[in-house]
Amino acid sequence: MLTADMAELRSVFSHIDFSGRNRIVVAVSGGGDSLALLFLLKQFLDDRGGLPRPTAVTVDHGLRPEAAAEAQAVAGLCRRLGVLHRTMRWQGTKPSTGLAAAAREARQALLAEAASDLGTDIVLTGHTADDQAETLAMRLARGGGLGEAGIAPATLRENVTWFVRPLLRVRRQVLRDFLRGLGVSWFDDPSNVDPLSERVRVRQSLADLEIIRLTEKASAAAREREMLGERAARLMSEHGRLPAPGLIEIDAQALHAADADVAGYTLRILLAVAGGTAHLPPADRTASLLASLREEGTRSSLSRAVAARVGGSLYFHRERRGLPNLALGSPDRPASQCRLWDGRYRICWREPVEGLCIGPDGGAGPGLGAEEARRAPRWLALAARAAQPAVWRGDRYLGPAGEWGIELEPVAGPWAHLVPCFDLAPARAVLHLLEGANIPCPPWAGHKAA
Repeated sequence: MLTADMAELRSVFSHIDFSGRNRIVVAVSGGGDSLALLFLLKQFLDDRGGLPRPTAVTVDHGLRPEAAAEAQAVAGLCRRLGVLHRTMRWQGTKPSTGLAAAAREARQALLAEAASDLGTDIVLTGHTADDQAETLAMRLARGGGLGEAGIAPATLRENVTWFVRPLLRVRRQVLRDFLRGLGVSWFDDPSNVDPLSERVRVRQSLADLEIIRLTEKASAAAREREMLGERAARLMSEHGRLPAPGLIEIDAQALHAADADVAGYTLRILLAVAGGTAHLPPADRTASLLASLREEGTRSSLSRAVAARVGGSLYFHRERRGLPNLALGSPDRPASQCRLWDGRYRICWREPVEGLCIGPDGGAGPGLGAEEARRAPRWLALAARAAQPAVWRGDRYLGPAGEWGIELEPVAGPWAHLVPCFDLAPARAVLHLLEGANIPCPPWAGHKAA
């Protein structure tokens, strides 16, 4: 059920583990939802000794002339409340298309930057039950699927910062009533009533009973998605391995013997991870591919990945087409020190090096080692290596990227950037398979590490 009374409202933070943290970031735009979040958190922490200390962060996207004054007003309110405040500004040229998505990404990046500066790993945001219902309604209009789980209660960004949404079970009107009781006013962003916005049109069409139904549907779908992910994770952990760099193997019999939903989801994950794609391939196309992979010698491709059946195993590796080249920078225009390469690796280097770039091996590298040749069919190991990152100077191959002091951190395709909390099990299983970094535990009270 949705949170309805003040006693429940003040307990929305009780499931969050604040222990060991001296600071916490609260995203405060000046709207009703985020201001209510700030006041509720301040009351909650004051009742428990004031730790961790909250810092309110307002992001000024520079898209409305009123935004700077609104940020100053939030700063003034925070001073009166005894809460530290910081304004982060989105600098640089704004895109002419996809502005809303770019603004969301910029906001999240700036909030994560503020959290890093303060030495914390938690950012609280004011997403509500109304936001959840609107999101689900829009996703259902596009077909639903795994997206029916809606907005996650917590999402891990870049394997570092947890974005936690404690108000997902609270109606927007309840929060505004709470602020009115305190005598606190808020800003209304004009974009929230713009009929050109899909979300606004959906918001205006949803009655109270429909919001309740949709939030309950999202909760049920999230539980189902989490259970499906746990079963897929178990399948990958018990029957998957990495016989050669860039080559994923799973026992064919185990995959085909699994429940159809689990087998299909597992295959979608492996294809997306091998191909470095941000989204899972379509379920219907994956089901067709899975059926074809019952036969020895079958070879097909989907989501930039090649899938092959050899003996009792299924193998997956990146296709050779569309592989990127990443310049390592130049003295006059230093490059970023860490970049995502091909959706499969996070590549980090210490200094920009003029003239060098990271591109695919392309078959220019040395032959297979004895161990690689023993663990996988030779042609598959070589095909996988051809799509692995290597260092080039123009047309001259210089060697595997890892031999040049360049750090290669495997990432899990769809979860390379963000990991919703209900996808933790499969994301962890894939990263373990790829010998990548561990995913930190979510900040839930009483949570035990997997």
